[in-house]
Amino acid sequence: MLDYVFKLTRDATEISEHDHAALRAAGFEDRGILQITLIASWFNYINRVADALGVGRDMQPLPPPK
Repeated sequence: MLDYVFKLTRDATEISEHDHAALRAAGFEDRGILQITLIASWFNYINRVADALGVGRDMQPLPPPK
């Protein structure tokens, strides 16, 4: 599962049916594969949003509007 999530995070266009077959062989059903994909994708998205906004970094506050 972690290999799948890593690959999804690095380049989701590289995911293939082979990756889904490996998850099925590890005991995951289609619903589980969907959940893994959705959760990993959501965390990737929210982390990018936070990075773009500087959340968690020492950034200077924005000046008040004039």
